[in-house]
Amino acid sequence: MKVLVVEDDRKVGQFIQKGLLEVAYTATLARSCKEARDILSESHFDAIVLDLGLPDGDGLDLLREWRSTGWTEPVIILSARDALRDRVEGLNLGADDYLPKPFSFDELLARLRSLMRRAGGRKTTRLEHNGIVMDLLARTVTVDENKIDMTNREFALLELFLSNAGRVLTRTQISERVWDAHFDMETNLIDVYVRKLRLKLAEAAKTEREFIKTQRGTGYTLG
Repeated sequence: MKVLVVEDDRKVGQFIQKGLLEVAYTATLARSCKEARDILSESHFDAIVLDLGLPDGDGLDLLREWRSTGWTEPVIILSARDALRDRVEGLNLGADDYLPKPFSFDELLARLRSLMRRAGGRKTTRLEHNGIVMDLLARTVTVDENKIDMTNREFALLELFLSNAGRVLTRTQISERVWDAHFDMETNLIDVYVRKLRLKLAEAAKTEREFIKTQRGTGYTLG
């Protein structure tokens, strides 16, 4: 699952981002209204965690703007504003949940998962391509009906490939979306993970077919 965290407090934002990455969610951090708008104009997200007190505007105005343009993905407001009127206004503007600060990360994660289950009826929670089936809620992967055990990072990497089947993904795109970092292109970390993923897919499929193809000098494609 891809989650956008809109939070101007660097420590809080990184705390949430780190926790989401540890459970194999793809987490991107925005620290202002402008940054959130720019990121959403270029990429799709399954959910947003939204702070209200942002340096260049109010999160409620951002939420109103999103809903007015037809953006329907789940939004959890995470804010120190805990007055009843703020909670009511946020929910009336289209927020799906409201969690006051200070908060427990476990509760935030549980609420995100609950929202994704509720949204499951109107959006896909299952990715399929070339015999690979990924259940995003059950967090299972099968190839030709054979189950694969994966680490959280491998799961996130495969989800990225399945969400972009047939498209070339550069190493920079992979590092930013799966590791949320820009790795030196000389590093072989991404290559190592791709090789591991290839091996697991081939072993489960009991075939030599090439699932992930190397695009020399560019990146990788799930074929």
